[in-house]
Amino acid sequence: MIQMKNGMACLVVAAAAATCIGEPAQVRLTGPFGERLDKMIRNHVTATDAVLLADRFHERTREGWWQTEFWGKYMHSAVPFWKYSGSAELKGKIDAGLETLLKAQEPCGYIGNYPEARRCGAGWDVWGMKYTMLGLIHYYDGTGDRRALDAARRLCDYLIGEVGPNGRRGVPLRHTGWYGGLASCSVLEPVVWLYRRTGEARYLDFATYIVGQLCDAKDGPQLVRQADVPVAERRFEVVPKAFEKNARVHLTKAYEMMSCYQGLLEYYEVTGDMSYLEAAVKTAESIRTTEVNLAGGAAAGEHWFRGADRQYRHISWQQETCVLTTWMRLCAKLLALTGDPKWGDELEKTFYNAYLGALNLNADKFASYSPLMGYRSVGHHHCKMHTDCCNANGPRGYLAFLSSYLLAEGDAVHVSLYMSGHSSAVLPKTGKKVAFQCYTLYPREGTVGLWYRSREPQAFALRLRIPAFSAKTTVLVNGRPVADTPKAGSYFEIARTWNEGDAVEVRFGLPVVMHRLHDYVAFTRGPVCLARDTRFGDGALDEEIRAGQIGSDDLATFRLVRPPTTDMFLALAADLPTGIHTEDPDAGKFPLSIHFTDYASAGDTWQPGARYRVWLPELIPGRDYQ
Repeated sequence: MIQMKNGMACLVVAAAAATCIGEPAQVRLTGPFGERLDKMIRNHVTATDAVLLADRFHERTREGWWQTEFWGKYMHSAVPFWKYSGSAELKGKIDAGLETLLKAQEPCGYIGNYPEARRCGAGWDVWGMKYTMLGLIHYYDGTGDRRALDAARRLCDYLIGEVGPNGRRGVPLRHTGWYGGLASCSVLEPVVWLYRRTGEARYLDFATYIVGQLCDAKDGPQLVRQADVPVAERRFEVVPKAFEKNARVHLTKAYEMMSCYQGLLEYYEVTGDMSYLEAAVKTAESIRTTEVNLAGGAAAGEHWFRGADRQYRHISWQQETCVLTTWMRLCAKLLALTGDPKWGDELEKTFYNAYLGALNLNADKFASYSPLMGYRSVGHHHCKMHTDCCNANGPRGYLAFLSSYLLAEGDAVHVSLYMSGHSSAVLPKTGKKVAFQCYTLYPREGTVGLWYRSREPQAFALRLRIPAFSAKTTVLVNGRPVADTPKAGSYFEIARTWNEGDAVEVRFGLPVVMHRLHDYVAFTRGPVCLARDTRFGDGALDEEIRAGQIGSDDLATFRLVRPPTTDMFLALAADLPTGIHTEDPDAGKFPLSIHFTDYASAGDTWQPGARYRVWLPELIPGRDYQ
């Protein structure tokens, strides 16, 4: 159900200079996750050589490569994180990268590294233009330097002249690039951004043309008509000749499909046409229910594959980091536009598990893929460069989390995510600033403390997201329980006049839940997916679990224990019935104490010897003899 139409959407656009979702400078994280972010900004974002990324635009010999996406992805996180951290070193690298890029723009407006005859055709040329425009607009938003905006306009004008409705190349945009038009047509997002910043009608006209490519053409993705079709089962109504070979997988590419829906949501905000918002919500619901696994990740080989039902298997190329960050961005956008708390649930599940699991301990690299069993490893280099698409994309996930941390709408403040830090927002109705401090060990523990830190008393509604897993939630204001009972999977509202120092305490339930799927069993605790890890030294990871003998009392035995290493965020132990050695007279009589850690910490040494496993085989006595 669409709960918000224009209110929060308009707020978000007004409040966001650098991200078009939320302003990370209004949030400052502390505690272990804030330290992790600071380390990522220092060791990954600031350490990246932006000039090297931009140098590739001075070549004109590449065909089929995607080198030109890296600079724009980098700018998407580098500019907001410069504003977040205030790092002069990072700002210097951003500026140097921009200057190098601007020198590569041709008189016709083109910025890329494809030879003239191959431009706007097969390969990743238009996809690279998308990220280049996004990067330029981010720089403009963050600095006000109109040279960046003008460069983005000239590049978009070039693209319109080549593959627009009257483009000189005579080929529709949906027949360029890869994956059934999804890659090239995802340029919709920066095209709408250009319209919103310039007000020039030609960009809205081009955006409308792209929407037609995505939604109306029978040999296109038909993103609105197929919104009711599970994402792994989408097909062309008429297979275009350009994609006759292996046509099915062209429409199941996860990253590119979500990128196109991100553009449709931007288009919805401009036009108010609810069909695009409804299509994006339906598609995200399909992803949530048929693809996302217990760790909040999705996709295999970067495609949709009905992964929720197959997540217990050994899967190649599982949970690409580009898919994770794009899913997080989509959830953040839907949370802002609809006000539906389930997108906050999804965002935090992905963040605390699959996303943080993809970031190494030094916070300078992201894994390309993260399996649910095995070990973690660094990704391979792409396009003869010392980076890859996931390393360039990874920091954007933290940005999606920050942008959804605190949002204001009318005379209400929505607290959607819980992490120690300081945050503020301006209430649109009054134009006054409200500020909060948060202290919590969530999700290791269930208690969250919020303090109102504005000096001026103000009357507004504080709306707290109550996660769907927390069946029993307690809320106290200044030490006194509130009269109403918070409902899981909703926002709980406290409307009052707030004075400096007023305290809100929220106590979430963190139940351990056992999940069974095709003779395998796994466990979650609150938003955290649990995994066994060889570093506990408590037996073989493939030890079978007698799940049929586990009841609610057994799940209640899960208890916090001291982790064997300081890098583990969470460690639990539980006495669970295990074992298949029925020739042992004591088999099954005595439960084994099994240890679990959070999925993000599992195998975080990135060494083959540190193995982990989420889904454990289930023992069903007697089945082998029937």
